Amino acid sequence: METQPNDAGFTVAQKTNRHENIFQKQHYKPDELVTPTTPIPGRRSVLVFKENKYLAVPVENIAFFCVKHASPYLVCMDRREYPVNHSLDQLQNFLTGKQFFRVNRQYLINFSAVKEVEHYFARKLLVNLIIATSDKLLVPKDKARLFMQWLENG
Repeated sequence: METQPNDAGFTVAQKTNRHENIFQKQHYKPDELVTPTTPIPGRRSVLVFKENKYLAVPVENIAFFCVKHASPYLVCMDRREYPVNHSLDQLQNFLTGKQFFRVNRQYLINFSAVKEVEHYFARKLLVNLIIATSDKLLVPKDKARLFMQWLENG
């Protein structure tokens, strides 16, 4: 490091040492530095923005969340669609486990929207909702038992 004094009269090494001491005196806990960004679990509605308006869509009116063209959407029981500002992972974290189930990477479905479930190839399950989806809703075999438990206990 440089040993010549700068205009403040301190060498670079002295300044660096002084700054290190200041930061070492501060004892921050990781929880104090990061504010939680996920809402409280069990929320009652999801805020959406459409046509220059914010709408609070009640959770019981949501049939499913899906990813279309790399963007998350929610689809209501009456087939209306709204873009959502949360990823499916975030939505899964703050919606109750009894009401919604993450079927695969692209769909998070409401218990009330499930019409029937069929056995599919390779021990997968095919889920049919009361609202038709553009994709086949396949539950992978590693999630099939959990999904059936969710249906039974819902």
